Amino acid sequence: MDPTLSRRRFTGALGAAVGAAVAGLPRPGAASLARGEPADLVQLNSNENPYGPSPAALAAMAAAQAVACRYPDAAEEEVALAVARHHGVPPERVVLGCGSSDVLHMAGSAFLGPGRTVLAAEPTFEAVLAYARVTRAEPVKVPLTADFRHDLDAMARACDARTGLVYVCNPNNPTGTVVSADALDAFLARVPPTAVVLVDEAYHHFVEDPAHRSAAERLDRFPNLVVARTFSKIYGMAGMRLGYGLASEANAEAMRARASWSNVNAAVAAAALASLEDEGLVASQRARLNGERRRLCAELERDGRRTILSQSNFVMIEVGTDVKPLIEAFRARKILVGRGFAPMPTWLRVSVGRPAEMDAFLAALREIVPARKAA
Repeated sequence: MDPTLSRRRFTGALGAAVGAAVAGLPRPGAASLARGEPADLVQLNSNENPYGPSPAALAAMAAAQAVACRYPDAAEEEVALAVARHHGVPPERVVLGCGSSDVLHMAGSAFLGPGRTVLAAEPTFEAVLAYARVTRAEPVKVPLTADFRHDLDAMARACDARTGLVYVCNPNNPTGTVVSADALDAFLARVPPTAVVLVDEAYHHFVEDPAHRSAAERLDRFPNLVVARTFSKIYGMAGMRLGYGLASEANAEAMRARASWSNVNAAVAAAALASLEDEGLVASQRARLNGERRRLCAELERDGRRTILSQSNFVMIEVGTDVKPLIEAFRARKILVGRGFAPMPTWLRVSVGRPAEMDAFLAALREIVPARKAA
């Protein structure tokens, strides 16, 4: 089958249906209902983008019903090509996944195993450490620095011949702190070439720190580097599940060999293409969510509360007590906040929502933990 023709058919079928696709867009509260939660629940627990996909992406998803009876081979190829163009790399260096967590799973499967170790900060996003248990690799956790950043010196010292994978979440979840470009360069130069460094850039688009640059710019210099991205955050498609990895051709092939067959659906592929073509989307979403984060932090500062300077769409707040009962207290008020993180038991993570949602959170926080009791 001619792949070019296949892509034309996919794109043509999609384009023919887009005109009528905007009708029937999801109503507010639909996500809550889909989860079995009350429709008026305020969801600030999973670092989602509350504004959802762009109108063009929603229309593309609706139009994808026209090709729902066909396997998404052409759609996958089209997205891989679009991602490759976006980053200026050959398509052979692009790995698609059912969310970036799928990409992390492929990396763990490809580069870990019995007798190997995986290095990660503590705390950080736990998926890679969870996948390591399946491969029987040994996790090595390196505590964050006093200012809640990756301790790259300690991580570099912890690398040895057994190290299969080094995980750097940048910005880090749950702290929202970033590794600067210079610090990452120095770190990559110290890691043994036999170890793969996986930089998770799920929250990259929110960063405003000029010292930060994407690790994707360093792929040619460091063949052992893998960069993971997602459409879940800035693009607002957490429920649609699409992520991708960028790597050397050899590492990309090793990861693809561990991928499930047809792990990208036609609807999210269409939405991804529309999102990548929307030149103003990232900037507008970043301005909207970062502006709301700054407003939240200003209110917290006015209350005398301590926060960690975040470069993402969530904030960690010191509440001066164990967060576990507080999480339940918020739920009783129909507000979901982030889970607890073992090394930081008195820090509460809250995602950035719409202004009214953040007002509801602030009112509840002031009631549950009055400002005078905050650390």
